[in-house]
Amino acid sequence: MSTVRRPFTVDGKPFFSLGGQSRNSSGYNRAEAETAFRAVKLLHGNTLEIPVYWEQVEPVEGQFDFGSVDTLLAMARENQVRLVLLWFGTWKNGNMEYTPDWVKRQPERFKRVTNPFGNTVWVLSSHCEATYQADERAFTALMSHLKEADSEERTVIAVQIENEPGILGSDRDYGPEGQAAIESPVPSKVLECLPALTESPVFRSWLACGQRASGSWDEVFGADAGEYMTAWSIGRYIDRLAEAGRAIYDIPLYVNVWLGEQGFRQAGTYPSGGAVSKTLDIWKLATPHIDLIAPDIYIADADGYRAICRAYARDDNPLFVPESAPWGSNAWNMFYALADCSAVGYHFFAIEHIVGPDGEVNPAAKDIVGSFHATAAAIPLLLKYQGTGRVHAIAQYEGMQEQHLDMDGWVGVARFGYGGYTYAGMDWRHTGGDRALVEQPRAPRGRGLVFQADEETFYLVGGAYRLGLLRKGPASETLDPTRSTDWFRERQAHFVSVDEGHFDEAGAFVVDRRRNGDETDNGIWVEPDVQVVRVVMTR
Repeated sequence: MSTVRRPFTVDGKPFFSLGGQSRNSSGYNRAEAETAFRAVKLLHGNTLEIPVYWEQVEPVEGQFDFGSVDTLLAMARENQVRLVLLWFGTWKNGNMEYTPDWVKRQPERFKRVTNPFGNTVWVLSSHCEATYQADERAFTALMSHLKEADSEERTVIAVQIENEPGILGSDRDYGPEGQAAIESPVPSKVLECLPALTESPVFRSWLACGQRASGSWDEVFGADAGEYMTAWSIGRYIDRLAEAGRAIYDIPLYVNVWLGEQGFRQAGTYPSGGAVSKTLDIWKLATPHIDLIAPDIYIADADGYRAICRAYARDDNPLFVPESAPWGSNAWNMFYALADCSAVGYHFFAIEHIVGPDGEVNPAAKDIVGSFHATAAAIPLLLKYQGTGRVHAIAQYEGMQEQHLDMDGWVGVARFGYGGYTYAGMDWRHTGGDRALVEQPRAPRGRGLVFQADEETFYLVGGAYRLGLLRKGPASETLDPTRSTDWFRERQAHFVSVDEGHFDEAGAFVVDRRRNGDETDNGIWVEPDVQVVRVVMTR
């Protein structure tokens, strides 16, 4: 059991941020943003992540225009959702696309990264003080404007500083400033912490180079020196921005990460110096003014997805997923992040894609929208039970027919799929019943969450599964997934009550519909549109 640190708050209370991120250029004007706000409502989300562009707010050096920010604030208030603003400044996806024209046209002043071959790449160097000063002036102007325009309403719950910072095209800057940096001594703050980082890639690099107590980056870290030095340089650059911004308006600040864990990759093919898991310990040392470092997870396979969640869910870094895939396995992978890694918020990218031509949910997005509906209904439960060991993920992967849950005093068996007599207990609103009367649709993969509130009370959200519960003992010890459903049904415990419902603004469970009889046969089923199912078991 652990206490979950929650950076996001609303009205002084912990806030679970759920929603999506707009496409990169959706924040330029009201017309561009309308579809994104529509998508958040369809998703039952509470937050939209949307960019603020340096090139737009400071088109002329020293002259600021925050009209686009004011438009976003007004739209968010109209739609009753919160905002996370994404500062597209020095870095956006490892390059400099969203910097102002006057920055792009002065490479001699705002220095670019030089690669090992002596060529410049389309990335601003973190070693250039002129670039930092220009970015700081713009970022602090944004924070000043937010303080003036939003300090009472608190529409904006957080700001992301930069976007997937790092260097695409080189492991480090080989220009004069970069060369001087890698030849300089590794900071004592890093060296002093190395002996305690025994599970870290940084420690292994240090170990391979003889555990030196001092020396240059090359001497201390060998082949990894370029990426580690760049991580320290970019981390310190961003932390300086964070410190300056918080001195004006103190709201949560975070950094997102383009991951480097996909395939056989080398620094520079992903943004080198970004806070990938390999460099995360260096980033945590470099950024004391940043609340969290957040992975953008587009990994589809379950093992890879879970490994990333575990890497970023740390005591000093609560897991927040600002970007994920709007398709495929994310619809069920996400429940692992919520249950096992206590994610404090979850978003997916290109939220506009869920809006169909008729303004309703695009049928292709049905699975991910259903998963977000279920999560939205469970937010009071997440805020209460994350970190207690009482939250269990349901996730059906290829070939799975059922999943077993080890709970306090109970074994849960989640069975997947639609159709057949074992699903006959679903009501007239949903799939099931007499197959001569109801056409069986394609079954989405089962997914969701099971919360154990106390010894007898459980809450379920999600879809395409039904849960049976057995008290731990001889019957559960011989649980055999190859045996028939009847064998399980004969042993499962009995229900005192099964209710569909929702949580009101005070966090109390409100019963919308009582189930009984056929609707509780063969376990408890749940679908996103029923919101939350509460189950009370017999003693």
